[in-house]
Amino acid sequence: MGPVRGSKKKRKTEKKPDENVSASSEMEGSVDWWDGLSRRMNGLQSPSKGIDKFKSVFRISRKTFSYICSLVKEDMTAKPGNFTFSNGKPLSFEDQVAVALRRLSSGESLVTVGDSFGLHRSTVLQLTWRFVEAMEERGLHHLQWPSTEAEMTEIKSKFEKIQGLPNCCGVIETTHVMMCLPSADPASKVWLDHEKNHSMVLQAIVDPEMRFRDIVTGWPGKIDDWLMFQSSNFYKLCDKGERLNGGKIELSNGSEIREYIIGDLGYPLLPYLVIPYKGKEQPEISAEFNRRHSATRLVASRALARLKEMWKIIQGVMWRPDKHKLPRIILVCCLLHNIVVDLEDDDAQDEMPLSYDHDPGYRQRICGSFDTDGVHLRDELSLYLSGKMPT
Repeated sequence: MGPVRGSKKKRKTEKKPDENVSASSEMEGSVDWWDGLSRRMNGLQSPSKGIDKFKSVFRISRKTFSYICSLVKEDMTAKPGNFTFSNGKPLSFEDQVAVALRRLSSGESLVTVGDSFGLHRSTVLQLTWRFVEAMEERGLHHLQWPSTEAEMTEIKSKFEKIQGLPNCCGVIETTHVMMCLPSADPASKVWLDHEKNHSMVLQAIVDPEMRFRDIVTGWPGKIDDWLMFQSSNFYKLCDKGERLNGGKIELSNGSEIREYIIGDLGYPLLPYLVIPYKGKEQPEISAEFNRRHSATRLVASRALARLKEMWKIIQGVMWRPDKHKLPRIILVCCLLHNIVVDLEDDDAQDEMPLSYDHDPGYRQRICGSFDTDGVHLRDELSLYLSGKMPT
């Protein structure tokens, strides 16, 4: 995972997903807990016929909720705190996680979330940050670059099945998290991007199952994609030959295809980062490559669209967020996104947005930089995908 500006560096023991996390005894307790909380919640619309209210409130299954609780319980319960509802009844641990997840998934204000649970806004804020801090400590193993050759081989195989791109290891893309900042504050100008919005940018590298494998965030939205990439640890590792350095594929003409990722024209053409050919009028071979390249890149657009659709706190415009804490919220939303993928949560995956436009109003900015080894790699890929490679 790339650097997240403002995040903590400390890491604790990782907890792996447990298929038995929803065992009958644990689920019986969570059902009793949810039965009490759901009767207490105010102002929430009843779900459509046939849709479970739990899913309509939290947008994840009870199994996933139980697993998330198991991740953060030790850290959240270790801190002192007496949180009570407006009627004086104390919040259970599950209540506390529910409040934080509702805040992150709904994107509603602290006041609105507090009113729906019968809590003061300050309680919602404290619980959300306790949860964020616990997820930072306990959930980072859900967002990491493949650590084994077998895992990477599976990723490359799945990418090739999409549109035939061989030895592809990921798709890189960026999205903006918009903020409403006071215009009178001179410091706000730092966050003003090319579209005249105040924003923070998230760069993600995605695998074929829409899982985030590397992220960088915390930079102002005006930074160009290629500059953000070149500032990342991923770029430095690639340049030192310590990433995307796995097995090569030998083609029928004897040439070799190394490991690489793909991105749009906002990135440079590098020996390990392949972008499309620029311009609408292209020879048949180049046009076919661009079509396959674009179709494969959709996996990243879908992942970022789903991220913002499920965790609405980073969708739309955030009201005067703490710029030091916002990167941590973005990170935790990415961790939660990956947990949904890792646990194959069908309830959550039903929430796939109809549109893949995760960055409406933002125009493509062109990098234009290229490396001759990158040009050679792209040409070899184009020839291979055309089926016209000499043997």
